[in-house]
Amino acid sequence: MELDAGGRPVRLSNPDKVYFPDKGYTKRDVAEYFLAVGGGITRALRDRPTTLQRFVDGVTGEFFYQKRAPKNLPDWIPTARIAFPSGRSADEICPTEVAAVLWAANLGTLTFHPWPVRRDDTEHPDELRIDLDPQPGTDYADAVTAARELRAVLDEHGLRGWPKTSGGRGIHVFVPIEPRWTFTEVRRATIAIGRDLARRMPDRVTTAWWKEERGERIFVDYNQTARDRTIASAYSVRPFPHAPVSAPLRWEEIDDVEPRDFDIRTMPKRYAEVGDLHADMEAHAFSLDKVLELAERDERDRSLGDMPYPPEYPKMPGEPKRVQPSRARHDEDEDDATA
Repeated sequence: MELDAGGRPVRLSNPDKVYFPDKGYTKRDVAEYFLAVGGGITRALRDRPTTLQRFVDGVTGEFFYQKRAPKNLPDWIPTARIAFPSGRSADEICPTEVAAVLWAANLGTLTFHPWPVRRDDTEHPDELRIDLDPQPGTDYADAVTAARELRAVLDEHGLRGWPKTSGGRGIHVFVPIEPRWTFTEVRRATIAIGRDLARRMPDRVTTAWWKEERGERIFVDYNQTARDRTIASAYSVRPFPHAPVSAPLRWEEIDDVEPRDFDIRTMPKRYAEVGDLHADMEAHAFSLDKVLELAERDERDRSLGDMPYPPEYPKMPGEPKRVQPSRARHDEDEDDATA
């Protein structure tokens, strides 16, 4: 079948293929959902290099991340070249219209993972993204508590965030910034924000990279701002049986909603009523100067420098040892025993 996506016809093959067996939702249901929120998801992806998370056999099958633009990419979908931490590069799609979203949905894409950069400058992020990730023993309500204090932290440093559900148990907060800083600098700013939040809520929030140190707290996943690490876009469909979506929120409602409130059936009605709650993000671009000053004070006054990168990254300048604390203590004990 063909769907009209903003005046551009997009072919949908095998539209009755079931993607969510528990609900009976099909590829066509997913495509029609994306059409219903087309302005919002296009705004979230516009001109951003985007990795596609594809579920060609639905959420009960295997999935994969497609970083490089498919060979059959239509000429009306632009691309941008991005560089990975390994030094390799690739051309990724950069959606500019809802038809590109529908085209990717036809390939089994449920979740879109845009880079925090635009295709005209892929080295300087224009969004700082904060991932409040509930750890075992915590849930969405704990993420809400952390998010409320995070809002105060941002405000004190001259920043404003736009919250959304992750589609799971967590909360994402996006801050539009001036594209003046590198990935390394933006990551450093995120670490400083996370540390400030953790100092205010030590029993509820942590920036500890090693799981053995996190406890039952909300983890501020600072490495989501490292190069080639991405967060699911607003309006993306998440691969859970009930077909939830990542839903933009007003700060005033984060206490009153649940992530399960938003799925491919309920979100179109909400979107028709309230529109894209993140639409005004693009009218703002904040400075990181104050929060980078905080990072400098942390290093100077508290001896808090860089933190570990993910294991697949090359060793970075100034990065501490990339070994979990229990293993480091074990190695030290063995050294002492043989001395």
